[in-house]
Amino acid sequence: MQFKSAILAALASTAIASPIVSADVPDPNQVTINGITTSGTGCPQGSVGKFLSADRQTFTLIFDSFVAQVGPGTAAADGRKFCQINLDLHYPQGFQYSILKTIYRGYAQLDAGVSGSQSATYYFSGQSAQCSTTSTFKGPIAKNYAIEDNVAVTSTVWSPCGANLPINIKSQIALTSSSSTAKGLLTTDSADGTVTWVTGISWRKCTK
Repeated sequence: MQFKSAILAALASTAIASPIVSADVPDPNQVTINGITTSGTGCPQGSVGKFLSADRQTFTLIFDSFVAQVGPGTAAADGRKFCQINLDLHYPQGFQYSILKTIYRGYAQLDAGVSGSQSATYYFSGQSAQCSTTSTFKGPIAKNYAIEDNVAVTSTVWSPCGANLPINIKSQIALTSSSSTAKGLLTTDSADGTVTWVTGISWRKCTK
């Protein structure tokens, strides 16, 4: 897992750097992850790593067991994996945050006739507003991927003012096939066995 070690080292060096504090963002020293819980077929307990950058603009989730596959010898349930993530982010009163972009890295190996997708839906506990991002793959393909999904500012979901509510992220990877003999695999990066998901965070002051 040398590649994974390199990721951790880079994150550690970033955390050492002194962040620049702006009036439009909270003091980074007052932004912390109180806790993160995961559940689902793609993220068994203990299989997700979490990191928050020193400037509190991004957090990284590293998955060890997010794999979907179809083809001979696989079960129907293998073609779809999901992970429900609950992130409890503590930050000062008077600010809101939202998710603006996600970056996915992994590996896709799909025969002709096989299609795949990776999607994420964001919403705050107790709030009805949601926003989603989706990446699609179509066989034949066999390569590592790094895809950045940007969410339009007008469709972002903001945390409520006056309350630190957890954000929920429902992530899913799925494969479908038009042939009973075609094979497909949508999984982690083959070099290090993990898929790294970097999510950008946008801050703004509350207006009330």
